[in-house]
Amino acid sequence: MNAEELLVKRAVSGDDQAFVKIMQLYKEELYKTALAYLKNGDEALEAIQEVTYRAYKSIHQVRDASYVKTWLIRIMINYCNDQLKKNKREVLGEELLQVQEISEDHSGLEIKDAMEDLDDRSREILTLKYFHDLKIKEIAASMQCPEGTVKTWLNKALKALKGRLEEKGGNQSV
Repeated sequence: MNAEELLVKRAVSGDDQAFVKIMQLYKEELYKTALAYLKNGDEALEAIQEVTYRAYKSIHQVRDASYVKTWLIRIMINYCNDQLKKNKREVLGEELLQVQEISEDHSGLEIKDAMEDLDDRSREILTLKYFHDLKIKEIAASMQCPEGTVKTWLNKALKALKGRLEEKGGNQSV
């Protein structure tokens, strides 16, 4: 067992100084991860504070000392994804407005017809999101893929639908 693993074992046992040392060891990697997701230095520093708190609360759950770095990075990624979701609610609201604009400019029949031309995955995602009102998280669970992937697919599907409607109707204002 190496020195880091011994440190983790001490931290899991309740040694606060060992926990602080672990956070010192990985703070740079955690900061880089936060910066990559959040694209803002201040938000990345705030993320480190929050992740430190979350890790401290649940350090006793670490089962394998050799995976503590992965565990910390996973906490950081989850936190960053939560922050991005909060920040993107407005963007998702805009996407919904785009779909509403599409449906205002085209009849339901035109939309269904245009959706028939889309690939199966795009049709499925659009149907789940806008006709069944499922959240991204629920779609990701049902399709067994990451939420980020669903968001990418949804964005592509919306663009493709818009393109199909423009081709069929010649409406360039959408």
